[in-house]
Amino acid sequence: MGMSEASPLDDAPTESDAMLSRRAQILATEHWGLLAARGTAQSEVLTRITIFLTLVSAGLVTIGLLRQASEFAGGFATAMLAILAFLCLIGFMTVVRVMNVAEEDMMYVVAMNRLRGAYVDLDPGVQKYFLAAIADDQDGMKQTYSFLRRRGPSVLIGSSSMLLFVVDACVWGLFGGAVVTVSGGSVGWAVAVGAAAGLALFGGLFWYSGYGYVSVWRTYIPRRRTGTPRPFLRGGR
Repeated sequence: MGMSEASPLDDAPTESDAMLSRRAQILATEHWGLLAARGTAQSEVLTRITIFLTLVSAGLVTIGLLRQASEFAGGFATAMLAILAFLCLIGFMTVVRVMNVAEEDMMYVVAMNRLRGAYVDLDPGVQKYFLAAIADDQDGMKQTYSFLRRRGPSVLIGSSSMLLFVVDACVWGLFGGAVVTVSGGSVGWAVAVGAAAGLALFGGLFWYSGYGYVSVWRTYIPRRRTGTPRPFLRGGR
């Protein structure tokens, strides 16, 4: 009789523990999947950047060698324009991919923040051990990217996207100036057109990147918002 009364009480916590364990396993599996996808995307885009920078270096060296060999005669102008046009195309494709991966990386960080919040829901005691955020809002995303302090413009200035913006703008500027020179324009006009082309491309890419970032946070609905200062920093900042 005593055993029959105790069985339901003994079964309840076992079932609850099994449910929580299954939920934690599912969350951990998803977390590792996001980490793997993030690592693959970062590796792929770094390879793309390396290929583009190598092509730019090889292309400029090739143009220099062609100039020495041809003394600006023959088909030098055609070859130069073809090389620069090729670099402009590859550069634009690369910078688009870099912007996409930057958005994907932010997506993975936000998703892992949400999962980290789920871990806290399962066991609130683990929250004090997390430096990465458990909130999946914009402030939580920034905290996960930089645990120990809030970063300023250095995030943008030092980003891979900004590097590609500058290099691609220079290539487009060279192409624009080369077109003017081959067409018989003066050096002054070549410099002006090249600078205008480079600045226009840089400005367009910068605007589009910022527009995409703002659009994400206008449409995304976080599950948990950052409500308290960071407890592991003096002043909570």
